[in-house]
Amino acid sequence: MTEAKRAVVAGWTGFIGRALVDDLTSRGYEVARVGRDGPDVRWSDDPAALRDVVDGADLLVNLAGKSVGCRYTDRNRDEILRSRVETTRQLHEAVVASARPPRLWLNASTATIYRYALDRPQTEDDGELGAGFSVDVARSWEHELFAGRLPETRRVALRMAIVLGGPASDMLARLARFGVGGPQLDGWWFQHRRYRGIGDSPTGGPVPIHHSGGRQKFSWIHVDDVLRAVRFLEEHDEISGPVNLASPNPADNRTLMAELRRATRMPLGIPAPRWLLEPAVWVLRNEAELVLKSRWVLPERLTAAGFAFRWPTLAPAIDDAVRRPALR
Repeated sequence: MTEAKRAVVAGWTGFIGRALVDDLTSRGYEVARVGRDGPDVRWSDDPAALRDVVDGADLLVNLAGKSVGCRYTDRNRDEILRSRVETTRQLHEAVVASARPPRLWLNASTATIYRYALDRPQTEDDGELGAGFSVDVARSWEHELFAGRLPETRRVALRMAIVLGGPASDMLARLARFGVGGPQLDGWWFQHRRYRGIGDSPTGGPVPIHHSGGRQKFSWIHVDDVLRAVRFLEEHDEISGPVNLASPNPADNRTLMAELRRATRMPLGIPAPRWLLEPAVWVLRNEAELVLKSRWVLPERLTAAGFAFRWPTLAPAIDDAVRRPALR
């Protein structure tokens, strides 16, 4: 009898993490879960406990980090950064201390690391990093992942676009159902300091304002394709470094909201200029950046290696995300 493969999933309590644990288990993995409350290892445990669970694992996946679906208050900003960098650092130390380090370490990152782009798509090889709070968090996160030498462990940063099938698409679908699912239009707004840089080398300045007329790009990926990409990366030892997890067919904000209105059967969609959007996201305890930043990201490394998306186009992916029950 062959020995079961072992996986460690850190930060597993979000909708992606729970879906991943289920998928790995269905594929025959023995899965150890790391989180604030375990159940197998807690972040507050002695470092030896984390080392012991990582030692001998075939796969390590880190999804830990406070949700960015919140207001960027000083307290939340600090916790968003700390929860990503410190957990990645703890895992890095555990891998270094392991007698049999994992063969593959997949660490969450974000496609928001790239600049606001309307002129051309951003890929792993020629993409330009942006500035400001969200970008600085991603830079610090990836810096911790790729620090030092880990010769026996292949490391991949999963630069995920907005994932359909979870809280982000749920919030957008609610807007459509309430009749405010028109395009979100950037424009002037009061300056504030919530988007200022953070970390050791903070970047960014004033609140960015772009008059994109609802044509800001929307890069996305269905949660099913996140799981399939994990499987693909397990099988392709030649892939390391940053990998964009995004559909090869990004849309724009107007198209996104039109598809959401269709899927929710709401013919009315009032456009949301920024002066209307900002109070709405304040009520929702979120930030306008989610829908106003133009994320134009392509999965060049995945497609070059032959990855085939199950959900390559937006309309069917939206239908599935809106209509099927999902892990929340």
